[in-house]
Amino acid sequence: MSRRFRDRTDAGRALGVRLAAYAHRPDVSVLALPRGGVPVAFEIAKALQAPLDVFLVRKLGVPGREELAMGAIATGGVRVLNQEIVRGFHIPDHLIERVSREEELELNRRERAYRGDRPPLEVAGRAAIVVDDGLATGSSMRAATVALRKLEPARIVVAVPVAAPEICSELQTEVDEMVCARTPDPFYAVGLWYEEFDQTTDDEVRDLLERASKEISAVPTH
Repeated sequence: MSRRFRDRTDAGRALGVRLAAYAHRPDVSVLALPRGGVPVAFEIAKALQAPLDVFLVRKLGVPGREELAMGAIATGGVRVLNQEIVRGFHIPDHLIERVSREEELELNRRERAYRGDRPPLEVAGRAAIVVDDGLATGSSMRAATVALRKLEPARIVVAVPVAAPEICSELQTEVDEMVCARTPDPFYAVGLWYEEFDQTTDDEVRDLLERASKEISAVPTH
């Protein structure tokens, strides 16, 4: 059985080692999916000496079973739906639209709250390393990578501490590089692969982004 990570910091340090080829390069940006991906990405950014930013994605939960993702939305107005879930639960269009509107409000709130007046990082022509604390369905990460393509990065790298094996395999065909530190089978849930898996707060996200902007070398922004 694979060793569990102590916490998100431990997971980020492990990924930083695996991503060493991107260290000290002027063309690398690290993008975290809030909130749980931020502590992981902070450690990666430190290890690589690369700038850190958030990339906002919101899961679209099935009404009445919100823990189950029927898709996700991301910055830039991108929406990705899991058609298998939509068809399987007979979810009508009006419910999809309602959930999407609600999550878009929260996405916009978080973007203002996390970044403040700092402009988003420049990713065009750069290697973008997209980080989360784990992948179960892959909907949020898939939405993030689709949205990110519109910003024309030179390379999209997805890096996660733990992922369901089939999701890791599927995403490998959709991005330039996929780094999954653990792919346990059976998978069950992301949180099972951490000894500590407390919810990351908005304050922690803001603090880590502020620290990154001060502690890691300045690089180009929009």
